[in-house]
Amino acid sequence: MATTPPLAFVGTATDSDEEGVFGFRTDENGSLSRTSAVTGGPDPKFLAPDADGRHLYVANRPEAGGSIVSYAVDHQAGTLSRVNATPTESDGASCYCSVDATDQCVLTAQYSDGTVSVLPIGEGGRVREPTAVIEHEGSGPDEDRQSEPHPHCILPGPDNEYAYVADLGAQRVFVYELDPAAGTLEPAACGHVDVRAGTGPRHLDFHPNGRYAYLITELDSTIVAFERDAETGSLDPFADVSTLPADFEGENSAADVHVHPSGDYLYGSNRGHDSIAVYELDADGRPSLVETESTRGEWPRNFALDPTGRFLFAENAHTDTIVTFRIRADGTLDPTGDVVEVPSPVCMRFVEE
Repeated sequence: MATTPPLAFVGTATDSDEEGVFGFRTDENGSLSRTSAVTGGPDPKFLAPDADGRHLYVANRPEAGGSIVSYAVDHQAGTLSRVNATPTESDGASCYCSVDATDQCVLTAQYSDGTVSVLPIGEGGRVREPTAVIEHEGSGPDEDRQSEPHPHCILPGPDNEYAYVADLGAQRVFVYELDPAAGTLEPAACGHVDVRAGTGPRHLDFHPNGRYAYLITELDSTIVAFERDAETGSLDPFADVSTLPADFEGENSAADVHVHPSGDYLYGSNRGHDSIAVYELDADGRPSLVETESTRGEWPRNFALDPTGRFLFAENAHTDTIVTFRIRADGTLDPTGDVVEVPSPVCMRFVEE
């Protein structure tokens, strides 16, 4: 049980010589108070804490050759202390990172050169050199965005035996067998699942029961629901719903997706419509759109749910704000009025002791 209020850290789109990772303390009303700031390296957009809350890993995005920076977390002070930084050994900049459930490795996705990497975690949270760098293959019908692979997220499955990669360019979700101790990824027997052409797979999240997975697609703004086979790791699509209201006619790029800790609700972000799509999940995991709530800003690239499931934080990258919403009993969103200014916020992650 946490002895202090939860910490949240935010990665941003900033230059290498600027403060780019910001720490905040949250309170019972969902308000954020700033505790710290560090550079995080060039363009430190994406973050991942380890399971025990002792370390935070930052994926930065220079023009080429990204790296993972490790920080030790001081929960009392709400600050970060740099441990080390290690290149992903890829020509592409890392756009996503996650940590396996046993805190033995960091998984990264490099959008620009179509690779994913595994970096072991050593003593004291130090990131070691990659033990695997895998290059994807595949393309999609959109010549501008899908002429080659572009992995956009990688995360371990609910049992930590498989890792899943949503690849916008290859138009697939790749499934790998994950061995955290050995630091390896091997293609699972099921291989991958092809998603409907032209959708552009972007981010993925899992239902708390481990049976369902939800993919948000960037190019056509949909949520794809999958049933997951825990034995083989395979994904079987069973529902496909829009993130937008039926009467919307403008341009939109869907971005992030998260399942509520209760498993009763699902949320997705819209850039262009600038909203959070709210879904109710039935007993079979099927989503139905309930509302699209304005984020009170522009371009919510990502958003976050606090660990209690009481609040949602929308990160408006183009208007430099994080807006807090209270989650009502029916899953819908109610703005609390709490708004904090953060330069180009991209990724918010909670870190609990």
